[in-house]
Amino acid sequence: MPESVPAVSAVPAVPPVLAEVVRSGFVEGHHRGSLVLLAADGSVEMALGDPAAPVFPRSSNKPMQAAAVLRSGLELSGERLALAAASHSGESFHRDLVLKMLDEYRLTADDLRCPEDLPLDPVEAEAFLAAGGVRDRVAMNCSGKHTAMLAACALNGWPLDSYLDRDHPLQREVARAVEDASGERIAAVGTDGCGAPLMALSLTGLARAFRHYVLAAPGTAEFRVAEAMRAHPEYVAGTRRPDTWLMREVPGTLSKMGAEAVQALALADGRALAFKIDDGATRALGPVLARALTLLGVDAPVVGRVGRAPLLGGGEEVGSVRAAF
Repeated sequence: MPESVPAVSAVPAVPPVLAEVVRSGFVEGHHRGSLVLLAADGSVEMALGDPAAPVFPRSSNKPMQAAAVLRSGLELSGERLALAAASHSGESFHRDLVLKMLDEYRLTADDLRCPEDLPLDPVEAEAFLAAGGVRDRVAMNCSGKHTAMLAACALNGWPLDSYLDRDHPLQREVARAVEDASGERIAAVGTDGCGAPLMALSLTGLARAFRHYVLAAPGTAEFRVAEAMRAHPEYVAGTRRPDTWLMREVPGTLSKMGAEAVQALALADGRALAFKIDDGATRALGPVLARALTLLGVDAPVVGRVGRAPLLGGGEEVGSVRAAF
């Protein structure tokens, strides 16, 4: 039975500094937050700040949303299942597969309830605009998830126009998947940037959810989602994204970032981490993630690549954002 997480939890008056901004040798700013590291047996190895307090994991909840789609009877695998768990960059192969999936399930882009947007990746967004592209729902980074949700609803005869309502049968299945994986009761429900219901968890619960997925029994929805994400990480993120690099270069890793500077990750043996930068600054994500991976014992070239966050002055590198723990 999942344990209860209070809707309001006492937090330190001043959360600890997880990253500092150093320009020309001068510390000009700080990013505070909370972080938890889990050992392979699931025990808490390190806790900074208040990882027991609920947060909105944002897109770090997407593996659980994808598992709910499978639990609802939709048969997805490979790139299609990875895209169902994606915050994709909006590259052409992402958009093409979303359109193909919509067609396969006799849906159209007009059925999507995610907002119109440009590709998430800045390089891709520039190319998209240069080619005459305009904001649309397919380019929005959550369009793969929304397509899978709609397909599951169509399969079950559930209403399509209300698939984002928190009391919709599909969203009730998502809530069950979140609680089952995290071992916690959902602390609050909000609305994510894409319009889908957003379930709050503690960071410890989020880390345990990712650990649950990498250790899941073969054939389960959780195993299938983790397998697809790790086999096709470029569909989960994009060709220029840290989640892709980590899942490609550290075998067995499951990694998913979320908006407002949330990150969750689990290694093949069950070691796991989750953190949130309080001010939502994504520039701190890489340095904090790299330091957390080092503390978990990961020694791979990609860790240094993920951790680079240079600061520029006059077009030249004059400093960096660096971990401070």
